[in-house]
Amino acid sequence: MQRHTRIILGLFCLLMVVWLLAPTLVVVPMSFNERKSLAFPPSGFSWQWYVNFFTNPEWSTSLFNSVRVAALVAVLATVLGTLAAFGIDRMRGRSSGLLRAMLITPMVVPGVVLAIGIYAVYLDARLVGTLTGFVLAHTMLAIPFVLIAVSASLEVFDKRLETAAASLGANRLTTFRTITLPLIAPGLLSGLLFAFVTSFDEIIVALFITSPYLKTLPVQIFTSITRDADPTVAAVGSMLFVLTTLLITAGLLLGARQKGN
Repeated sequence: MQRHTRIILGLFCLLMVVWLLAPTLVVVPMSFNERKSLAFPPSGFSWQWYVNFFTNPEWSTSLFNSVRVAALVAVLATVLGTLAAFGIDRMRGRSSGLLRAMLITPMVVPGVVLAIGIYAVYLDARLVGTLTGFVLAHTMLAIPFVLIAVSASLEVFDKRLETAAASLGANRLTTFRTITLPLIAPGLLSGLLFAFVTSFDEIIVALFITSPYLKTLPVQIFTSITRDADPTVAAVGSMLFVLTTLLITAGLLLGARQKGN
């Protein structure tokens, strides 16, 4: 590839990065605004909105709710998504592809459509505003990410290692614990991180099934921005941006490490 072509492609990639990140990066300086307004550029410098986030019970409670729900979802989605990935990997024929397409449906169906359906079911089951309801709904949204991550690990997994372990007298549980699990661990951890982020950042379904007694952080952000719109929202957005970036980067690094091995 000629030098000027590489330069043009590099500049194009840089332009795309700026275009994608600019709206998010604007939020960061807004979070240090001295005045109670979402203005850019900000006037003055103050940490008061970060302090308000950690001292205001509404914000701290919603943060705890989001972490609790996301942690439960990450574990449950990882278990179910891994089992589904193993099942599809062991299947033969077109049925495996059809089943995979059905399991990743929550990724392609518009969120508002899912939210309406979940809300209708939850009304009859009395799950609106409950921890169980949030965990089940977010697990459904997170399973496709785990399925994709674990399936990618299984595609490069050498099944002859399992056969060799069985020929040496290891049962299926021992083979899975000592051979399969360590080799697909990067895919599992990647799926776990993506499941956590999916639940932690989810807003559409949460708006439909929330209640005054159980409100997640994204719902609290939406409520605050429609009520008073103080820079606490920008402070929360900045922290979420950093946290999400770190988690997704960790997941991508795990995936890259697996491919390198």
